[in-house]
This record gives sequence, C-alpha cells and structure tokens, in this order.
Amino acid sequence: MSDETERHRQDNRSPALHFEMVRRKPAASLAGIVTDICGYREIWPGHFRIVEYASLTVPLVISFAEAFAIGLGHTPGDNDRYASFAAGLFAGPVMIESFGGACCVQVNFTPLGARQFFGLPMSELRDRMVGLDDVLGFGGIALRERLGEASDWDRRFDIAENYIAGRLTEAHALSPEIAWAYRTVIASGGRTRISALAGEIGWSRKHLAAKFADAIGIGPKTLSRIVRFNRALSLSKRQDDWADIAADCGYADQAHLAREFRQLAGETPTGLAATM
Repeated sequence: MSDETERHRQDNRSPALHFEMVRRKPAASLAGIVTDICGYREIWPGHFRIVEYASLTVPLVISFAEAFAIGLGHTPGDNDRYASFAAGLFAGPVMIESFGGACCVQVNFTPLGARQFFGLPMSELRDRMVGLDDVLGFGGIALRERLGEASDWDRRFDIAENYIAGRLTEAHALSPEIAWAYRTVIASGGRTRISALAGEIGWSRKHLAAKFADAIGIGPKTLSRIVRFNRALSLSKRQDDWADIAADCGYADQAHLAREFRQLAGETPTGLAATM
C-alpha cells in the first residue's frame, strides 16, 4: 500500500453507514490539477444519503456497480440516476443517495485542472452531470474497463493517475490572466472586487466573465460567493459569533451571510454548523 494512501472501513456492526473508503493524494506531477483520488465501496445493504455543499471540486466518478441518485438542489427522483460521469461546479447543495451496492473511483479535480484535463469549456459541465463517454469518449470507456479489472485500489489509482498524466501531455495551456485572476480570488477569500480584477488584466468585466465561464464554468462573482461561503464555514468550526464571521468574510451583514448559506448549502448557518 502506498504511504500516501489512507484507508477507512466502517465497522459492519455500526448502525451508520457501512462502507470502505480509500483515498490517495495525487503524485507531485498532478499538483494543482487533482486534489485527491478516492475509492468507495459499500459493503452492507442500506439506503444512504449525504449532502455536499457548494465547493470548488470537479469530480470524475467511474462506477463499477450500482448508480447513485443525485439531485442538484433537490432530493433526487427516479430519473436522477448516474453511474460514471463528470460533474461541473454547482452553486448550491447536492443531494446524493445510494442503496448499498455502489463501488467507484472518484478523481477530484481543481477547476483549472479540470479545464486542462477535459479539454472542453467547463460551462458545458456547469450545473449538470455528463456521462463518461460524452466527456472522455472511447478512452473513458476503456479506462472504466481497466479500472474494473484491476485487483486492488492502489492499482486502480495508478491506472487513473497514468491516464490523467497522459491526457495532460496534449492539454492546451491555460490563459495566464484567468489563472492569475482565479488564484487572486482564492487568496483573497473571495473579497477581491471583480472590477479590480478586470482592470488589472485590462479586460472588461463582461470579457472576464466569459473567459471564466470557459475555464471554470462559473463567473468570478459566483466563484467569490463559493469561496466566501467555504471560508465562513471553516471559521465557524473555531468561533460561534456569526456577526464576526460575516464581517471577517466580507458579507454586508449577518443576514447576508444567512441568505448565502441557504442558497449554497440549503441550511441556516447554525443548522449547518450543528452537523459539522
């Protein structure tokens, strides 16, 4: 087992979820492209449900078993079943259900890394799940077969990393202006003014938004909202004064923060903090 691989297996006797979760940090050559690679296998029957909040992760899920039920901003229905797919950024909560038979590899890309890997405008993935063959073609189908036939998680992760590295050799370079603007928003905690970003680059706000839609899938304003939300959520683990958190993160006031939490997480700040 790789030293960089972390394993977790929930006790089968637990009344909670029964699953195996294996996670690996990517090779140094994939830094800034992939945040981590996960293996997930359910080992006990049940109906499981989790909610993921607005984030800057672009997942590629390659499944070998039952599909997941996924709803963007709503409880998934019978028509919301997805097995192997890529999903773009979504400024809201994502409800995920499984039924005791899921098994998959999930590669988590950064927004900039996803644009290089998939080689298509990320606006085509925004707010939706797109099938593996539609985003990767026959290469994706072959990858799924190889991963499914691999004998263990470490071998699967090696195959996935090699495939990603191979595609990146043919990737077009990102716009340096967009890469700079994206990193500036992240570094500022989402507090950088969009007009200042555009002015620094020498673009109009409209042109900047169009370039962001291509490279990331969302505009700089939405990116800033997601960054502020996640920073506020992180601060809430260390302090409980929401007025101070709102001020620290650049919200107009506590009511503004509460509205953003409801839109991006589907929960009130205190309700969400209680589940963390």
